[in-house]
Formats: sequence, C-alpha cells, structure tokens
Amino acid sequence: MNDISKQNIETLVKLQEAETQIVRLKAVLKKVEKEKGKLSGQLKQFGNALEEKKENFLSDKAACKDIEREIQIVDDRIIKSNEKLRMVKTNKEYQLFLREVDDNKKRKDALETELLEYLDEKEKTGKIVQESKKEYHLLKEKIEAEQKDIEKKFVDDRELLDEYLAQQKKIGKNLDPSLMTRFAKISKMNNGSAVVGVKNEVCMGCFMNIPPQLYIEVQRGNSLILCPQCSRILYYINT
Repeated sequence: MNDISKQNIETLVKLQEAETQIVRLKAVLKKVEKEKGKLSGQLKQFGNALEEKKENFLSDKAACKDIEREIQIVDDRIIKSNEKLRMVKTNKEYQLFLREVDDNKKRKDALETELLEYLDEKEKTGKIVQESKKEYHLLKEKIEAEQKDIEKKFVDDRELLDEYLAQQKKIGKNLDPSLMTRFAKISKMNNGSAVVGVKNEVCMGCFMNIPPQLYIEVQRGNSLILCPQCSRILYYINT
C-alpha cells in the first residue's frame, strides 16, 4: 500500500471518469466505422449485381446482332442460288442448286426462330436492368443519407473523444508520473476500468467482497488500495 493524499484519490476518480468515456467513445467510433463499411459493402454488392445484369443484356443484344448478320448472309446465299437456278443447263445442276436453296431456307427458318427467342430474352433482361437501375439509385440515395448521418455522428463523437483525451491529459498532470503509469497499466488490464468504488465491502469492479480491514483503509482514503481480486484501484463510495 502506498501513502497518497485524498486529493490524489479524487484525481484518480476524475481520471477514471474521463477514461470510461474515452473507452466508450472509442467503441462507438469503431462501431460507426463498421456500419459505414457495411453500408458501402451493401451498395457495392447491389452494384455488382446490376453490372452482371447489364452484361447479360449486352450479351443478348450482341447475340441478336450476330444472328441478324447470319440471316442476311443466308439471304444473300438464297438470292445467289436462285440466280444460278435460272442459268443452269443440266438437271443435275438444277437439283444441286435447288437443294442449296432449300438448305439455306431451313437454316434461315432456324435462325429466325433462334432470333425470336433472343429478342424475347433481350426484352426481359432489358426490363430487369431498368428496374435494377431504379432500385440501385433508390438504395444509393438511402445509403448516402444514412452515411451522412453516420458521418455527422462520427465527427461529433470524434470531437467529444478529443475533448476527453485533452481532459484526461490535463487531469494526469496533477498526478505523480509513477501513479499515472500505474493507472494506465491497470486500465489496460481491465479494459479501461482502473479505478472503482467500494460499497458495503464489495468491489464494484468485480463485485467480490474485500476484507473488512482493507475496507477500513479504503474508507480512510490515505493509501492506494488495490482490489485483491481484480487489482483495480479502490475508493470509498460515501452513500
């Protein structure tokens, strides 16, 4: 036990009050950063899904153009084959070009059927893209508004944290450096809780009973008393 003044005990209590707020605000700011990241991830995920839908639409659109070009090529072949039919001199040649015309017509029919399917698919994917764009913009506006509110809270809490850090530094100047070091060590061990009150012989940090003689020493407030269970600095709560 180290002899210290009651004023030092009071200073340690004030220091703990600032420390408690600092720990709380750091946790809040960490949570805020997590929320911001979650919202950004949500928007990014929706944006990626939208891009995928756009790619599907462009793929269907490109497929339609490819089929239309092939239909045009087959049409040209049919025209040429019909021209050749008028110029043939033998039956064998006639049958050959006639079969060629027939094959190209069948190919054209198949391509036109395929084109209709792709046109139908393109229309569907086009509607999905347009609907998804609207949903994306609505979601973006919503998330940006939420992020704006979160950012304001972040700035406010950050300013408040800076105030408590400055307050803690100011309070700490009134303590012996070795006592300040001890406070910091105990605080680190107990997640920001270095100084706790004692009420009815119970440590309010770990809620364990302390020996009667130790309780009397805490009441006197002339010594640095640590809880035998959690090692926190104790002070008497006068109720």
